Amino acid sequence: MSQGPMPAELPDLLRQHLQSAVAEMEREIRDQVPEYAGDDGGEYAQRVERTVSDTVAFFVDSVDHPNADARKLTELYMQLGEQEARSGRNLDALQNAMRVSSQVACRRFIKDAYRLGWSRETLGRLTDSLFMLLARVADAAAQGYARQQGQLATERERRRDRLRDQLIAEPPPAPEAISELAVAARWDLPKSIGLVALPAGAPAGARILPPGVLADWDAPVPFLVVPDPEGPGQDRLWPALRRLGTAAIGPTVPLGQGAVSLRWARHALTLAERGLLPGGAPVRCVDHIAPLATLAAEELVGATAGTVLGPLLDLAPARRRPLAETLLTYLQCGDNAVIAAERLHIHEQTVRYRLRRIAELTDGRFTELDGRLDVMLMLSWLVRTARAEETA
Repeated sequence: MSQGPMPAELPDLLRQHLQSAVAEMEREIRDQVPEYAGDDGGEYAQRVERTVSDTVAFFVDSVDHPNADARKLTELYMQLGEQEARSGRNLDALQNAMRVSSQVACRRFIKDAYRLGWSRETLGRLTDSLFMLLARVADAAAQGYARQQGQLATERERRRDRLRDQLIAEPPPAPEAISELAVAARWDLPKSIGLVALPAGAPAGARILPPGVLADWDAPVPFLVVPDPEGPGQDRLWPALRRLGTAAIGPTVPLGQGAVSLRWARHALTLAERGLLPGGAPVRCVDHIAPLATLAAEELVGATAGTVLGPLLDLAPARRRPLAETLLTYLQCGDNAVIAAERLHIHEQTVRYRLRRIAELTDGRFTELDGRLDVMLMLSWLVRTARAEETA
């Protein structure tokens, strides 16, 4: 059954008390919503006052004209939602203010209904219309809030991308410039950073990382900028790296040396993918300094290996590798054949036999202390490249 029209005198009665209703709503909002307290005369308070006044005025007009155009009012609430997002607040304060306003309006409706003898139907239709309007403007505020949040998130990501790129720039920007970019990106400035090189094509589901980590997933070799990688709270990052596949963690460096950390991380990743460094778990450059230093100069090592290692290189690979591995391990163990045998999981006499064989081949070249570091680096290169070739 259709409802009849509102009493003709009702809009005029409501307009007579419009200003007092607005004033009561403002007082209650200031008393009950802490975010609006203490802003007398301020821009925030003025915006709330204007919004309450416009909302009440529109509601009264809509009683007289049910098809009144609400676009201006909903646009106002969309702007309010946008401003709440820009200020870094959520919508709780605005929603609480709307709730308080509706409570004031309902109390006044009930009081006037008893005083003026309104019918129950009139009171019900008034409150229904009020809640329908509040639902509409609340939805507009939520839309504005979501729209602004999306824009802010996009702008923040652009600033984070700019900061990330500057942290690996060569030459590095001035510290002041980095500080300004960090503030704009809302990124807490760390004392140090570490760069992580990643394989391409990491699955999207594995890209969930701690909020302080800056990432470039679209680079030819994707990478991460990790703040204070050796500090507290970074333990949760390493399981995430395992989900991304083989990763290489560059050395921890001051803010101005991100390019150095990234360069070594990428180098370590390349070597791990070639099988020259352990794969599977994340590779830390700090754990492989000697191999990285040797393999970084692979061209020089390869060109001079014949001079340093001599007749060992003339042997067939199947014979060369055990001798080279035994000599390297023996030298690493301080010329202790017993310890070398334990590490190689072979008998001590096998170690001594191989050492004698090497001495015969090289005329005792490796028994002198001079140049042992060079020999060890060469042997390390020889053993690693041999292993990689065998597993290829």
